[in-house]
Amino acid sequence: MGQHINLPTGGTQCIGAYLAKPDGKPRGGLVVIQEIFGVTAHMRSVVDRFAEHGYTAIAPAFFDHLETGVELSTDQVGANQGKRLVTELGLDRALEDVASAAEAIASAGRIGTVGYCWGGTVALLAALRLGLPSVSYYGARNLAFLHEVPKAPMMFHFGEKDQHITPDMVEKHRVAFPQMDVHTYPADHAFNRDGSAPYHEPSAKLALQRTLAFFDKYLASA
Repeated sequence: MGQHINLPTGGTQCIGAYLAKPDGKPRGGLVVIQEIFGVTAHMRSVVDRFAEHGYTAIAPAFFDHLETGVELSTDQVGANQGKRLVTELGLDRALEDVASAAEAIASAGRIGTVGYCWGGTVALLAALRLGLPSVSYYGARNLAFLHEVPKAPMMFHFGEKDQHITPDMVEKHRVAFPQMDVHTYPADHAFNRDGSAPYHEPSAKLALQRTLAFFDKYLASA
């Protein structure tokens, strides 16, 4: 369904991106923000799924700033490499790329973001700093930014069995953003990543249902 495109960014550099468009008029646009593993087959399937639900969706290949075409395995070797790349990239540059991707799909209507793991924190920042309605899945780096004032609505999804994000960390989101929905599920970190061990289908389906309702409210009906 989707296609690979070149995405101009804030500097002179272009990076890659995976873009999928719905049949008919879009309900809005979504910037899909990857885990630490790159724009993998799983992330491309997430983009395709949102397009099937009526949204123009785009996943920027952030790592192209550092290495072209990065798609890492989800084992410890891949995780270590991904952590190195996101540290080298930095959140500020990632947020600039989100802004560039949002601009690229502006014709779709109102734009939001959805992010997973590392991308969950980038999605949080997109709401805090770019004013884009955003859904954050298990963002383990969120705590450093909970003092900032949101410029847009947010929704959070966390797994109750997540060793990286403890219940007290989840509770800090509720305290910081009492007006935002913070959902938990009987699942582990990365419960949305189908085809991998942490995948928990009931949780993933319910989280997607809630996510679509959020975007229908803040993008499609706005």
